[in-house]
Amino acid sequence: MKYGFVNVAAAVPAVKVADTAYNVFEIEKIIADAEGRGVEILCFPELCITGYTCQDLFRQQLLLTQAEEGLMTLLDFTRQLNVICIVGLPVQTGGMLLNCAAVIQAGTLLGLVAKTYLPNYNEFYEKRWFASAQDLKTTEVYLAGSPVALTAQPTIFQTTDGVKFGVEICEDVWAPVPPSNNLTLAGADIIFNCSASNELTGKHKYLRNLLMQQSARTISGYVYASSGFGESTQDVVYGGNAIIFENGHLLAEGERFSLQPQIQVAQIDVDRLRTDRMDNTTFVNAQREAFAQIISCKMVESAEFKLSRYVDPHPFTPDDDDMQESCEEILNIQSAGLAKRLVHTNCQKVVIGISGGLDSTLALLVCVRTFDMLDYDRKGILGVTMPGFGTTDRTHDNAIRLMQTLGISQKEISIAKAVKQHFEDIGQDIDTHDVTYENSQARERTQILMDLANKENALVIGTGDLSELALGWATYNGDHMSMYGVNAGVPKTLIQYLIRYMAELELFNEQKATLIDVIDTPISPELTPADDEGQIKQKTEDLVGPYELHDFFLYYFLRFGFRPRKIMMLAEQAFDEKYDRKTIKKWLTTFCRRFFNQQFKRSCLPDGPKVGSVSLSPRGDWRMASDASNALWVKECESL
Repeated sequence: MKYGFVNVAAAVPAVKVADTAYNVFEIEKIIADAEGRGVEILCFPELCITGYTCQDLFRQQLLLTQAEEGLMTLLDFTRQLNVICIVGLPVQTGGMLLNCAAVIQAGTLLGLVAKTYLPNYNEFYEKRWFASAQDLKTTEVYLAGSPVALTAQPTIFQTTDGVKFGVEICEDVWAPVPPSNNLTLAGADIIFNCSASNELTGKHKYLRNLLMQQSARTISGYVYASSGFGESTQDVVYGGNAIIFENGHLLAEGERFSLQPQIQVAQIDVDRLRTDRMDNTTFVNAQREAFAQIISCKMVESAEFKLSRYVDPHPFTPDDDDMQESCEEILNIQSAGLAKRLVHTNCQKVVIGISGGLDSTLALLVCVRTFDMLDYDRKGILGVTMPGFGTTDRTHDNAIRLMQTLGISQKEISIAKAVKQHFEDIGQDIDTHDVTYENSQARERTQILMDLANKENALVIGTGDLSELALGWATYNGDHMSMYGVNAGVPKTLIQYLIRYMAELELFNEQKATLIDVIDTPISPELTPADDEGQIKQKTEDLVGPYELHDFFLYYFLRFGFRPRKIMMLAEQAFDEKYDRKTIKKWLTTFCRRFFNQQFKRSCLPDGPKVGSVSLSPRGDWRMASDASNALWVKECESL
């Protein structure tokens, strides 16, 4: 394990029913392949040494003996290998025959796990041959030249680098209370399922949903390997499933009905799982009575670490497959939040500053949707343009066009005269473009909006977004303040996505060209004068860094509590061809500095709706001392 990632694999070997020598040879080929690919834990199907469909041959002593010898062969084969392998075979003890998974590593039989729930309905009749783990009293058996305990107690295997995993077998996960429930509550990070599930119309979809839900419910990695081509097709067919989930997210899936052996490899992020468990108090409470015995394994000394899984550079934006549904849900959350506030305050008017930028555009569109939902007159939305020293024709014209075509009330109030008077009052040189020069304009605009809201008996709608809150890119008691902030839970990269989505809706056909131009306009507070050609000179991303990087940092810092070293590694993978290591390090260091230094602004935020898994509300997801030190994080950034 490195950076919290564990290389796991689900394998579907070729099989011949009751031909243990053939089966072992095929298993060995996959083990060798997995070792070469840096796999740390490898799962094979149920009863893979003999084949699952041996039926009454399981009563034959020769088959049972050969199965044990097959296990001995595998132990010898793995003697110089690091990979942990989980293989299935029948094990006889006393008067019982058990369907077991054997966990082996480096020539050592680490332990046995017996199947708990035996299907004995429809096409299944396992109780004809096997006993359940529930029938087992703890005993020691001598198997493949080694003494090993067979017990009904839950068992967790733990590597010396801290990875914990458990094993269940096929039907176990279909039970009302699967063994993996207790195993994960007792600390197992990953569950491996050795299976032999057959194929029926519609069954595969149900199975995938079952595994996805079990992985999500137990906040675990789930690795599932089931029998494939070569099992008997006397009455049913085995398609061969190799599926890997992480907390409900599919990481890898093999091709069913393949006539060739296959292995699916994925990296499970154990750090991520443990963070989710730690944050989930329901999971923590459920752990109280969970218990499992621990069996130690060696640390797997894998080759030089290389991240092989895909890292989305834009974790806040929806996948294309569910883009429409996700965008509508986000917009509905924003609109429903504002609707409740308007109804609660018996208010049918809002005041919003319209700059022609991304944030105010999204906030305006949310206001329009909300008023339409409530059947309020759009004229109750008062859009205010407040040109200042840095306002460009491009943003001003876009703001005017949006308000006109959306049919809202408009007002324009220049802040230049008032700000100049304020500069005279406080002794500020108008040619000194410092923080006072910039913040005076932001606070003047907020004062205008607040006073207009009082005059109109309206609410001021805040436009600031989640990314700006993370970086503190807002003027304290300026654009930092509002009466309800509809964008408080929406990061900048998602705002661009949402506006682009709405631009394609028939409802906003008339505004489409303007919305696209808003997206294409450089992000800027427009607080310093434009260049000689009237173009935006003050570009936010030149000052604080690319928002797509900061949103990436924010997601992994806040959602999973990852340290800078891991975030850096993930960012290098996600932005491999766009930003070099030096650039990522620079802006990651900036993020850590600003995030800590600007907490005081987040400690007194206005109300606003949470729309995703990350929020900076001081009343909800993020509570932090405003004077907390950033020393640890900045030091690690600088050491990268």
